[in-house]
Amino acid sequence: MTEEQREIRRKKRVIEYAERNGNIKTACRRFGIARSTFYLWPLAGSVPRVGRRAVHTHRYEKQVPGHHVQVDVKFLTLKRKRGGPVRRYPYTAIDDATRVRALKIYKRHTQANAIDFIDYVVEKFPFRIQTIRTDRGHEFQALFHWHVADKGMEHVYIKARTPQLNGKVERSHRTDKDEFYQLLTYKGDVDLEKKLAVWERFYNNDRPHGAHKGKTPYEVLREKLS
Repeated sequence: MTEEQREIRRKKRVIEYAERNGNIKTACRRFGIARSTFYLWPLAGSVPRVGRRAVHTHRYEKQVPGHHVQVDVKFLTLKRKRGGPVRRYPYTAIDDATRVRALKIYKRHTQANAIDFIDYVVEKFPFRIQTIRTDRGHEFQALFHWHVADKGMEHVYIKARTPQLNGKVERSHRTDKDEFYQLLTYKGDVDLEKKLAVWERFYNNDRPHGAHKGKTPYEVLREKLS
């Protein structure tokens, strides 16, 4: 383990202790750090690759699978036959080069769920991920950032108020809404998760993609890896 990785883990332990106990002052005293230092961690250069140089301000497309993966979460309201609407949070990851996606849905949008989703993405994608790109939502802050770094990936933020810089994942949200969620009647989370897994497989393996002239994401992936 490198010195950088050890420092990331140390900071992560401090943050987790503070969140678990609800007291920053106690956490700082326990680990022997100044509170002024603690407050700087999520915001400035003490965390590797976070800060002004880690903000992406231009749209582009990478040709190597895994070079950039866009990640985002959306608020979703589902209809059901009886009772009021159901609120859920679908997380999406899309590979910049191939449009291969990973999808998972949660009851809440938290850093813990964002971390769980990244673990799912790493397991699901059949290539090494180099960079995760997100907006500055609260679910993508310190704990999430250090978890991504601990797995050997880079985490970068897009410029504030510029969702078009994560345009591929934003467009894929619209595809999910129009071709999947609008056609559903909520029957429970188990049923929803099963259907989402089927939709994920269909999107990756069978659905022609306009950006690839009718090829599916996995057809493009096989071409790029051959």
